[in-house]
Amino acid sequence: MRLPAILGITMFCVLSCQDNKTLKPKPIAQKTISRVDSMPLMPKPFKILDFKGLAQAYDRIVYDSTQTGEYWPLIWKDGSRKNFDQETYGIYTAIGDTRQGAENHDGLFHESLNTISSVLGASLIGIDKSNQHGEDYVGMLKNYFNSDTGWNIIMNNTGPDVALLGGGYGRDWWYDIYPNLLFYGVADFYPEHPDFENIQRSIADRFQKADSVLAGNYGHTFFDYSTLEPKDNWICHQEDAAAGHAYVLYAAYQKFGDERYLSAAKSSLEALLSQKENRFYEILMPFGAYVAARMNAEEGTSYDYHSILDWTFDGTSVCREGWGVLQDNWNGYDVSGLVGSTVDHGGFAFLMNTYDTMWPLVPMVRYDPRYAETIGKWMLNAANASKFFYPYEMDDAHQTLPDQKHHTKGVIAYEGLIKTAHLEGYEHLEAPIAIGDGPHWTPGNPDVSQFSVYGSGHVGIAGAIIEKTDVPEILKLDCLATDFYKKESYPTYLFYNPHEVSEKVTYVAQSSQKVDLYDAIGHEIIVEGVEAKGIIDIPAAKARLIVEIPSGSLIEQKEGKYYVNDVIIAFM
Repeated sequence: MRLPAILGITMFCVLSCQDNKTLKPKPIAQKTISRVDSMPLMPKPFKILDFKGLAQAYDRIVYDSTQTGEYWPLIWKDGSRKNFDQETYGIYTAIGDTRQGAENHDGLFHESLNTISSVLGASLIGIDKSNQHGEDYVGMLKNYFNSDTGWNIIMNNTGPDVALLGGGYGRDWWYDIYPNLLFYGVADFYPEHPDFENIQRSIADRFQKADSVLAGNYGHTFFDYSTLEPKDNWICHQEDAAAGHAYVLYAAYQKFGDERYLSAAKSSLEALLSQKENRFYEILMPFGAYVAARMNAEEGTSYDYHSILDWTFDGTSVCREGWGVLQDNWNGYDVSGLVGSTVDHGGFAFLMNTYDTMWPLVPMVRYDPRYAETIGKWMLNAANASKFFYPYEMDDAHQTLPDQKHHTKGVIAYEGLIKTAHLEGYEHLEAPIAIGDGPHWTPGNPDVSQFSVYGSGHVGIAGAIIEKTDVPEILKLDCLATDFYKKESYPTYLFYNPHEVSEKVTYVAQSSQKVDLYDAIGHEIIVEGVEAKGIIDIPAAKARLIVEIPSGSLIEQKEGKYYVNDVIIAFM
């Protein structure tokens, strides 16, 4: 029989109503990213780290002030009481960094790119950082809210006193914007934390006013959020700052419902989309793709944002030459998927950038499943190659400091991976070379400053997203983990099968109740009545976007979206 349309909603069952095939939607046609097309289906040597376990170990060791050994502990207290009348803390940017610690510069020089990201990473994997061993590390992040200077946003340092020591404070735009994305991520876990809502409001108001002043022209080096004036210096113009504005403003709209923020988010995103050339500078560009996909899904916009994805991956940036995603094999090591410069010394990728690009692009697939296969393939390559940064995972012959890796205690990685060494004394090493910039940051920095505490602190992003399955090359990617300020959703996971034959994967359900497994790409229930575990079949070189829905649910279709119990399970 044919089910009737009721109040404009088409009711259909996907699997059991064999006489209702006319109502079954067509599978979502896939779009590709050209650079990902050139990446290997099966990167080698192959091993996927236990990223969640690594994130747990990082938090346990780095946040332990009783750790002993040369260069340890890595955490200290800062009693300067900048911006808020409270004690805060710092974490070394790199092991042995001579600019840092309680004894240097009055303990003031620490970076929010390190502390906020590590709090976010820990929170993503279920650690409560607001009450950890008697410390409220969440609350202490408020000191990065630069109210004393009148900027009234979260910044990389607590004030300008140490701005010229490093980290780009007030002169390099991405450094001023990105801490606010990180803070908004943290605040989604701790929405009732004292002062957080006021800080989030202030950030959104400043970004909204800045976008109004810029009026579509983001061709500047940075923006003075105290005087509301764009500024230019010797550093590249950073038009992709618009993506950072758009991300924060759309998150603020979801939290507060203020239409000003939605309007400014659209304005910021449109400024980015209006670019005629690739202006990717550091990390913000892919967040523009996420915002565009989500607004298309939720707000009914029709942004064609494929260019943002190309700009993120292709390495064609006109200012920061070659900035993008590596696609290469160096002496038998597949390094495809890593993010950084595709040309500097033959290629120079960074761990932080690789982890942080996962944050927007995996949840993007939920809003636009046309990119499921290509993002799934990229994630397999990126996850696999990420291990090369870690000294206990990389061959000694391919790292600069194999005899000093004990200083990392198994949780700190090298900052970068390079094809040809850029530091003196390592020219003899063959690619890929695990290395870091630390010795170049300041005179006297030790060799061990190549070990990146800040980059390693972002591992919780991967730890929350990536889960291994019983088919080693097929990852289970959590599309909700970094989808902050989302509406009510059912568990949603992306699976990509790189094999040339179909594979069966054991699916471990998140729900304690019986569920059906709905594929939002094929628009079909592929397994019914799952209790704890089920088996899903994934065709060769294809993806599944699995949504756990209550078993026996009726799927409703309205205005191009698909619902179960008034919860959206597919946006197209």
